[in-house]
Amino acid sequence: MNINKIILLLIFLMPGALLLNGQKKVELENKKKKTQEEINYTNKLLKETRENQKSSYNNLLLINKNIDSRRELIENISTEVSYTDQRIQETEQIIEIMQEDLEILKEDYAEMIRVAWKNQNKYNTIMFILAAKDFNQTYLRLKYMQQLADFRKKQFLAINSLKDILEIQVQELNDARLNKTKLLDDEKREEQNLRTEQEEQEKTIAKLKGQEQDLKKKLQDQQKQMAQVQREIEKLIAEEAKRTSGSATGKYELTPSEKIVSTNFGNNKGKLPWPVERGVVVLGFGKQMHPVITSIEIDNKGIDISTTEGSDARSVFDGEVRKVFAVPGAQNAVIIRHGEYLSVYTQLDNVYVSVGESVVAKQAIGKIHTDKTENKTILHFEIWKGSVVSNPSGWLAK
Repeated sequence: MNINKIILLLIFLMPGALLLNGQKKVELENKKKKTQEEINYTNKLLKETRENQKSSYNNLLLINKNIDSRRELIENISTEVSYTDQRIQETEQIIEIMQEDLEILKEDYAEMIRVAWKNQNKYNTIMFILAAKDFNQTYLRLKYMQQLADFRKKQFLAINSLKDILEIQVQELNDARLNKTKLLDDEKREEQNLRTEQEEQEKTIAKLKGQEQDLKKKLQDQQKQMAQVQREIEKLIAEEAKRTSGSATGKYELTPSEKIVSTNFGNNKGKLPWPVERGVVVLGFGKQMHPVITSIEIDNKGIDISTTEGSDARSVFDGEVRKVFAVPGAQNAVIIRHGEYLSVYTQLDNVYVSVGESVVAKQAIGKIHTDKTENKTILHFEIWKGSVVSNPSGWLAK
């Protein structure tokens, strides 16, 4: 049996390699499942907004979110197809090597049995041992005969083991081929769903363009609301910096306990719980073109999360409530300090906490406002480090 083939086979069949392949498959499947759940939830929100029997800006945001998720799902499926293709090719190569090696093992074993049959006369075996020149040679010849018997036994076991492994690989190959067929069917179906959603997107944009003046007015009002929120944040930052450092231009000085909270907050980047129990981001962070009025640029200081009516906003980490204030047209807002970090929650109907109160991660801090005209429930959420705003999506758990 070719030693290079044996080494290749052993490496491929090592438990670690099999575990790695299994982990990758599970990872791809979990990612696909999570994206599908997000699409299902967005569809649920869309169903709620459609109850008002008219196209709305929020409808469009949810449709856009669905299209992004659908594209991600198709990409996930495509990646899984590529991985499955690779696995099929590798398995086919391994099966070919194993079949070749199995034939060699069988031929070697058959030849060994033929030779053993010719020399099976016990008298010849005894004479071979007794013909030794001295005791050491007698011992070595006896040892050789034992090793020869052991080797024949190992060859027999190797053939049976290789047969068993070969059967497993063939079954895995068949499973992989069936899985690829299913994935290709899934991909085809999702591409059709994507085309349907893109058609709906175009129709909604066309209808909303007839409401352009109304959309501009709403956008201007929203910008005024967000500008007031920013002023309140900046005011709080300046006041607390002056209080702790004695200077209006100074930096906020952390207490020892706040330093611990701040460090823990920073160490949890990418792992913070969401500020809602369930929701989808319909408007991301940063500068972006308005989806309907393409001549207008939106500069979002946080993220907008759509959720179901009656949902609560939740603190994303342990901290202390530093400000609760009303925003005309945007209901109420809460600012929580986590050491040098601030988390900001706006669009709240009822606020459950008060200034100076300590809160813990996932604690409900207020009920999110539902706009009955569009049947939308959206929380605007921001994260600041000192006086610098940060993209919340990078902080929240995936």
